[in-house]
Amino acid sequence: MQLRRLLGLCSLLVSSSYAASVTGQLWTVSDSVAQNAVLANIPSTAPNVTFQANAPFNFTVAGTVDQWLLSGGATNITGSAADLSLPISPSILEFTGIVTVTTGETFTVTHDDGLTLQIGGMSVIDAPGPTGPFTTTQTYNGPSGTLPFTLVYGECCGGSAVLQIDLPFQSATPEPAPYAVVAGGLGVIALLRRRKLYQ
Repeated sequence: MQLRRLLGLCSLLVSSSYAASVTGQLWTVSDSVAQNAVLANIPSTAPNVTFQANAPFNFTVAGTVDQWLLSGGATNITGSAADLSLPISPSILEFTGIVTVTTGETFTVTHDDGLTLQIGGMSVIDAPGPTGPFTTTQTYNGPSGTLPFTLVYGECCGGSAVLQIDLPFQSATPEPAPYAVVAGGLGVIALLRRRKLYQ
């Protein structure tokens, strides 16, 4: 009975330790580039800022790059102090990761300004131009499964800076922590079995 409980606990800890975050990159660009949030406008240069983000996206502060990223709970933010203190507008951002989707699933995103979402290389949301805070809803018609996604967001022209969407993020690989949990659990199980043999 104790053995089953330990195995269940190990399983629970491992499953809860998987990261479900995405990689984000931000480039400070001109308004003319930021006004068209498409993959072709992602600069070929190194990004000014990199970060991690978790679902749901809820970026809402029209301040500096750092303030905007922190408003959405971004972590592992890397960039120079000068880049982080620039206004979020104008900039273009690329988010990449993995999602598990079902054919016919609906996605709703609130954005200011443009946004493009591709899942498995298929266009799901194509609203790249500048706008005030606006809600776009689209249905995914591609195959069900776990697929890579790319979301391009352009923030231009000052004003609001809103990006709100809940994507079914998945992790490509487990974090190192689950391996330690499994090893520890197996060690405890071995110890209990050994004690039982010698009693």
